[in-house]
Amino acid sequence: MTDDTLPEPDRIEGAPHPRETRTLFGQSAAEASFLEAYATGRLHHGWLITGPRGVGKATLAWRIARFLLATPPADDGGLFGDTPPAPASLDIPESHPVARHMRAGAEPGLFVLRRGPNDKGDRLSAEIRVDEVRKLKSFLHLSAADGGRRVVIVDAADELNVAAANALLKLLEEPPAGATLLLISHQPSGLLPTIRSRCRELRLVPLSTDDLARALEQAQVDAADPAALAALAGGSAGEAIRLVNLDGLSTYGRIVSLFATLPRLDRPTALQLADSAAQRGAGESRLALILMLMDLFLARLARAGITATVGPEAAPGEAVLFQRLSPHAHAARVWADLHQTLGARARHGQAVNLDPAALLLDMIFKIDQSAGQLAP
Repeated sequence: MTDDTLPEPDRIEGAPHPRETRTLFGQSAAEASFLEAYATGRLHHGWLITGPRGVGKATLAWRIARFLLATPPADDGGLFGDTPPAPASLDIPESHPVARHMRAGAEPGLFVLRRGPNDKGDRLSAEIRVDEVRKLKSFLHLSAADGGRRVVIVDAADELNVAAANALLKLLEEPPAGATLLLISHQPSGLLPTIRSRCRELRLVPLSTDDLARALEQAQVDAADPAALAALAGGSAGEAIRLVNLDGLSTYGRIVSLFATLPRLDRPTALQLADSAAQRGAGESRLALILMLMDLFLARLARAGITATVGPEAAPGEAVLFQRLSPHAHAARVWADLHQTLGARARHGQAVNLDPAALLLDMIFKIDQSAGQLAP
């Protein structure tokens, strides 16, 4: 298996790659901040693009890269000494040579630093290794003679191992002339402080329901219930696409229906839900989905008791159920503590390959027990 046949680590299944995404929704403030720095001659060599997963960080990085490589550097003035107007947008026509080259993965001024193949070459490595950074150094060295701008996208900086992070840090400390590094990070607190300090941050925010709906429409993803999907996805288009692909709304509806019987648990239904993650061919994605939705259920349940509101329902009957199970702050604290406890148990169970059905049933019984203790 070659690099060309391995899946792209920065592509969400069922969605266009960020280089193919033309419009970025809901992040006008971040775009304006970058354009202001560009227009005032304060273009930093390192940019840290942060925010929750799936809100458009990679799309913004590709938009910035396309803009920088397609926009001639500003000079001292035009033909008659007049200064050209500052760009008002990162948009570049699709017909532009740089845009065409980037869609084809053949733009000579761009390097994408991401996870490469493992030692056997049969799958992707779990991290970005120092060998990939050495390729980046070669790119910067060979392209320096060509002049002009060069752009590097690191997707994601969170995946750099220690050696790779230190090698990248040296490039940030002594940036090559004309090079701009765009580091994507889902959890910037986990990066080396020295890497963070050498970058200017662009923080992206969760998408509104309307922006999420537009992003899904652009990705040609059919969202039957955008409001419910937005409630579960937390403003993340990437998470919304994953939920659609895995039938997450229907599964969350099953979880709400199951817990609607509390504190008299419907055990046959509980067994059916647990068995659905353990069936042959279900795979890790099914278990991960149910665990994530259970975690989300408890978080929303605790929040409902604190705020006395539910917000948009993610499943029919959710609001009534939350009002019954979490009617006050004391109940909210019980559910918040259980949310933390069960989250740790789920991570441990996955780490030691505990039987999926047993893991889920244990969590369901703990939720049933807490509901019984809170019942009047």
